[in-house]
Amino acid sequence: MINTTNYIKINPADSVVVCLTAMKQGAIIRIDGQEVSLLQDTPAGHKVLIKDTRAGEDIIKYGYPIGHAIEDLKAGQWVNEHNLKTNLDGTLSYEYHPVPEVASPSGAVSRCSTATNEAKTFQGYLRKNGEVGIRNEIWIVPTVGCVNGIAERLAHMLHQETQLEGIDAIHAWHHNFGCSQLSGDHENTRKILRDIVLHPNAGAVLVLGLGCENNQPEAFMETLGDYDHDRIRLLVTQQVEGDETEAAMNILRELYSLASKDQRTDCPLNKLRIGLKCGGSDGLSGITANPLVGEFSDYLVAQGGTTILTEVPEMFGAETILMNRCKTRELFDQTVSLINDFKEYFLSHGEPVGENPSPGNKAGGISTLEDKALGCTQKCGKALVSGVLAYGDRLKADGLNLLSAPGNDLVAATALAAAGCQMVLFTTGRGTPFGTFIPTMKISTNSSLYQRKPNWIDFNAGKLAEGTPMSTLLNDFIKKVIDVANGQPTRNETNGYSEIAIFKNGVTL
Repeated sequence: MINTTNYIKINPADSVVVCLTAMKQGAIIRIDGQEVSLLQDTPAGHKVLIKDTRAGEDIIKYGYPIGHAIEDLKAGQWVNEHNLKTNLDGTLSYEYHPVPEVASPSGAVSRCSTATNEAKTFQGYLRKNGEVGIRNEIWIVPTVGCVNGIAERLAHMLHQETQLEGIDAIHAWHHNFGCSQLSGDHENTRKILRDIVLHPNAGAVLVLGLGCENNQPEAFMETLGDYDHDRIRLLVTQQVEGDETEAAMNILRELYSLASKDQRTDCPLNKLRIGLKCGGSDGLSGITANPLVGEFSDYLVAQGGTTILTEVPEMFGAETILMNRCKTRELFDQTVSLINDFKEYFLSHGEPVGENPSPGNKAGGISTLEDKALGCTQKCGKALVSGVLAYGDRLKADGLNLLSAPGNDLVAATALAAAGCQMVLFTTGRGTPFGTFIPTMKISTNSSLYQRKPNWIDFNAGKLAEGTPMSTLLNDFIKKVIDVANGQPTRNETNGYSEIAIFKNGVTL
């Protein structure tokens, strides 16, 4: 990797460099013993070609093709969505070439394999079933959207009555589903709601039903398995004579009395389960924030902890890197299905599999889905894949897992949380305020965003592009994650920006 103050060549095989700062027409790039003059003004995060390229020829970044040139291009030309086209087209057959360890396409300004001053424990809430929460909250979970209003009212009333003494927060997780859904959509709703009810960040849960919905409350409770009947309670509002509000409040007061007595205790790092997500990505995502999160993922997995990578459509173009890191042939086959099933989902709706990136991604310097995927997948570092999860599944294996979910920020983050993650690490180059139903920690790819949106961003990975060593920033980042696990609120929590979204595919009745 070759980098200067103004630009970086990520991999020796690359045919482009990435501008770390905005560069003017006529600026000179000195690379591989040659000088290239910029033919246009080029924004930060965007690519500049460093060798002449014919139409149809692949353009290389991270050491891999990110698409092909639409027309003949000259060295010094700004490469973007107008002159670069994806190579992706339909489903593929794959061969398993397992490796003991795969170095992900590293765009990090500098990398390290281990962190010093390791934090061995964090202060969490040990639950009866052995799981650990990093928050102690009371949740109201509607079985159907028809009771959203009641749920919100109950949360507000309990908050006013208790003032959160001994509790981190009170939430009603409203959604639009639970009825008028068929087959797969109905099961997805039931699974995600089940996962929320069982989540260890909740000290107590009231499941609030209507009574006539497709997601029948009593049948839904059976999906919970062997749950804590003291901490998880059900109220079906149609079965209450008179005012259901007071009946619900009586249950909530009992739940509050139990949960408010819970105390944090020393827990090993192997109890941490962390979701990995990016959104509003830019050309620096694969150079700063995503490699930093990848280093953290490797660190946590080495401690016996767990991370989950999702956003399956944003793996297209980098999927073989993940497939060859699968520990077993069975996991490889599951990953192939994970990828091709999502491609079939696109094709079944008449959409091309490469219909990505977003307008914001393109403005930030990401031109094709391969460009996006090779940066996106760096969030999972170099660890081997130990588990593959369907949408709505809960974690079974420690270590690095892959999860089936779309790229949509809130749907994917909700799925990560539903799988059992206590926190989501969310990298962004454009910025976003949102949060799902667990702490959603925002990591900026550039210092400008961190300075402009301090009310959104929790940590600045842009320092890597300014010369801070990876080892130094990684230690700071580990400390920040542990602080959040110990109770320090993320920006989304401070702002009160927390919600859920459930994946929908089929018919609404």
